[in-house]
Amino acid sequence: MRCLQLPVAVFLLFLLPAQAQVLGMKEAVEQAVQHYGTIRSKQDYADAAQARVDLAKRDYLPNVNISGQQVYGTANGQLGPMYGLGGLGVASSGLPTAEQSWDAAYGALYVANINWEFFAFGRNRRRIAVAGAEAGQLDRDLGQEVFAHEVKVADAYLNLLAGQRLTLSQQRNLERVLAVRDNIVVRARSGMLPGVDSTMADAEVSNARIVLNKYRAEVRVRANHLAQLMGTTGAAFGLDSTFLFREPAGIDRIVTTADSAEHPLRRYFRSRIDHSAQLERLYRKDALPAFSLFGIYQTRASGIGPHYATDPGDLTMDYARGVTPTRANYLLGVGLVWNLTSLPRTSKRTASQQLITAGLEEEYKAIDTELRTRDDAANAKLILALANYREAPEQVRASNMAYAQQLALYNNGLADLTDVITAQYALNRSETDADIAAVDLWRSLLLKAAAVGDFGLFIDQF
Repeated sequence: MRCLQLPVAVFLLFLLPAQAQVLGMKEAVEQAVQHYGTIRSKQDYADAAQARVDLAKRDYLPNVNISGQQVYGTANGQLGPMYGLGGLGVASSGLPTAEQSWDAAYGALYVANINWEFFAFGRNRRRIAVAGAEAGQLDRDLGQEVFAHEVKVADAYLNLLAGQRLTLSQQRNLERVLAVRDNIVVRARSGMLPGVDSTMADAEVSNARIVLNKYRAEVRVRANHLAQLMGTTGAAFGLDSTFLFREPAGIDRIVTTADSAEHPLRRYFRSRIDHSAQLERLYRKDALPAFSLFGIYQTRASGIGPHYATDPGDLTMDYARGVTPTRANYLLGVGLVWNLTSLPRTSKRTASQQLITAGLEEEYKAIDTELRTRDDAANAKLILALANYREAPEQVRASNMAYAQQLALYNNGLADLTDVITAQYALNRSETDADIAAVDLWRSLLLKAAAVGDFGLFIDQF
């Protein structure tokens, strides 16, 4: 019977509208991964985290600053205390004079400064490790999101394909009912059959049409769901159904050998634990001091001469002389900064992060148990689905034979219409069971792939 179904599937491809291109399983999954908004956003987040890793590496570089300013103003000095609160003070300098002078001149200041935290007991390495762990976590999050979406799209594809196959079965059932009804009407008009048989046949035709319309409506809903997962708006999909007429390759080996050790969800939860552990190590380093190298070179220029306090005429309004450096200073040194009050704060911060790590480890244990349970259930479902797939053709063959026998008996007056309708229901049920068994076999394989975290077990079959 399975050999007879393959030409039917090929024939269905020619019934598709000319504009509806056949969409394969791989094409549907690839298109969904490329266009789904959530995946694209998580890809951007992962790329941003990788950029932060590069930033953390470059944070070790020394700070090199250069500055220059050219000003015009007075230089009155006054004895007395002052604090530059908020940076709002003016750094004009000069010896105190008896009177205020509003004579002004040009001045300039040029500075080059370098400051390098060259040793902090491994704090910079820990920052890089934290950034790397965060990037790894977001990358694993992207991986598990892609995997979950691939499974969703494949399941929606199979779900839609099941709806299309069941719709086809109901179409065949309607054609059978119409053929029987037409035969009954002709024979009833000739007086060979009672009129009530014609009425019952009309009722069966109406019922078959109603059932067919329900399946067509459900197919539209499933097609819209697949379109949404693929990031498209079109819902007229012609799907490839040829794989339904064969068993997945190596299915017996898949049941016994595949495991969930590298499931994307496991890897994601492990990356969360690693990120938290790296934060613990960084917080411990925050309690330690940091050593810095620093150096500065500064030149100054002024249009006010050194004798201005006693000779107010020692001043020039010439711009070039006012901004040309005449004095310079340099400074080199090593510094130590240690915030002693960070010790108690860091200990509590580290303890808090340790509790977070412990919580993440408990979450991982829960996920581990859940995945093992899923794997066991998937194995059982796959074995039973394979048995049903192999048994379904026998049911179709037997019900087909029973229907033909009942129809022949009815045509010869040896059975009533109720027997024919019962056989017809059995045949329709066996055909739908066969369609469901074929799709369920592949959905069980998909469930196994989802349980072990290896989508290749499923998609490599196409």
